[in-house]
Amino acid sequence: MKIKILINFFLIIIFSSPSFSIEFRGKFIQGHYILGKTNPGFEILIDKKKIKVSKDGYFAFGIEKDRKIDIIISENNKKFTKKIQKRKYNIQKIEGLPKKKVTPPEEFYARIKRENKLIGKAREINSDLSFFKDKFIIPVDNAIITGVYGSQRILNGIPKWPHYGLDFAQKKGTPIRAMNNGVVTLAEKDLFYTGATLIFDHGHGISTLYMHMNKIFVNVGDHIKKGDIVATIGTSGRSTGPHLDIRLNWFGARLDPATILNIQQ
Repeated sequence: MKIKILINFFLIIIFSSPSFSIEFRGKFIQGHYILGKTNPGFEILIDKKKIKVSKDGYFAFGIEKDRKIDIIISENNKKFTKKIQKRKYNIQKIEGLPKKKVTPPEEFYARIKRENKLIGKAREINSDLSFFKDKFIIPVDNAIITGVYGSQRILNGIPKWPHYGLDFAQKKGTPIRAMNNGVVTLAEKDLFYTGATLIFDHGHGISTLYMHMNKIFVNVGDHIKKGDIVATIGTSGRSTGPHLDIRLNWFGARLDPATILNIQQ
């Protein structure tokens, strides 16, 4: 009798405990962007890091390019894990580049370090904007994709950093549109690597970065609407031809921009 009472007691605890209310949009694959939805007011932790949740329950995070271990997610102190799927990346070889485009001269090192800090500071912004949950659009019309995320770049036979962006090739002067609503957090006309560069904050640590442009039409602090023309295609910085290179960041994590644009690779 006592055993039966104990069994019934534990069954009541198990089945009366609230189930996970969390929902995800996105795939748990290396480099992917994940949009989450929970009950308003719930607390969400990703790998023990508390992340911002909007008033209507939305949050976002990303999976780094080479992550191999499972991701631990906590919703109101209830934990579960998601397995991360590995992906295979391309190898991209580019030959015939000027030496300075492969290995920068030492006199530029201080400049590069200073510019990297500017970009890093913009990527760490954790605002309350909630545009990250809205649909993103392709920024250039009728463009050809010439470079994809994760490609191992070999320049003049020398292995370099992987490519963390998505390249849209078009003729110089072609208009570039904002992929989503946001606030301009960086607008620089001539950075060493990225040339004319823009960063947009979409909220909760999600930002997009545009580089190698010709002309920029916006300034830091401007509030931009999806579809606004913000710049034109160029070949500034370390670039081999007119194109737009876009990046997607979750704070310091570099994510695949194709995952917010529904582009199949």
